[in-house]
Amino acid sequence: MARLSSDFYDRDTVEVARALLGKIVVRRPAGGPLLAGRLTETEAYVGRCDRACHAYGYRKTARTAPLFLGPGHAYIYLIYGMYHCLNFVTEPEGEPAAVLVRGMEAVAGTDFMWRRRYGDRPDTPARRRNFLNGPGKVCQALCLTTAQNGVSLTGEALFVCDTPADIGLPELPPRREIVKAGPRIGIDYAGEARDFPWRFTLEPIP
Repeated sequence: MARLSSDFYDRDTVEVARALLGKIVVRRPAGGPLLAGRLTETEAYVGRCDRACHAYGYRKTARTAPLFLGPGHAYIYLIYGMYHCLNFVTEPEGEPAAVLVRGMEAVAGTDFMWRRRYGDRPDTPARRRNFLNGPGKVCQALCLTTAQNGVSLTGEALFVCDTPADIGLPELPPRREIVKAGPRIGIDYAGEARDFPWRFTLEPIP
């Protein structure tokens, strides 16, 4: 299966966050089906200059150590004791930076992901609207926890590719979309960094 190489992630984090939109994140959990989603919302975090980054000022701890790995690794952490968040490590080894996956659209394994999110509860417009529109929801649907923290994004367990055809799926119908940029969410503590326009979303063109 074709996948993005580590070179894709080995560049400016803000550029990577934008370039990831529309790409396909792929996961095959143990004993589960192939899961895939089209990335629709990302945020960039850059340790050398960004107070919102866990490794701001090159702060290296047991938690932030994966951010210092080479580009193309997963950084997965737990927040509020219950939600996991998936990040893709970027830039050269030793530069703590990553892209947070904030949202995606289901491409493969939708029923499995739905059961992960909602169990046997029926489909409703509200549940459909809120299916995968948050980092904790994405990790829950993809069976991602800190057990996958630090894994390579060029391996089998978790990777990103350009299109569904790269994993043997039909291409998606064409759509008219634009990329919008704005401040990131939930970082009011981060001083001037709270206003950095480092959150990127794919929006339909009316």
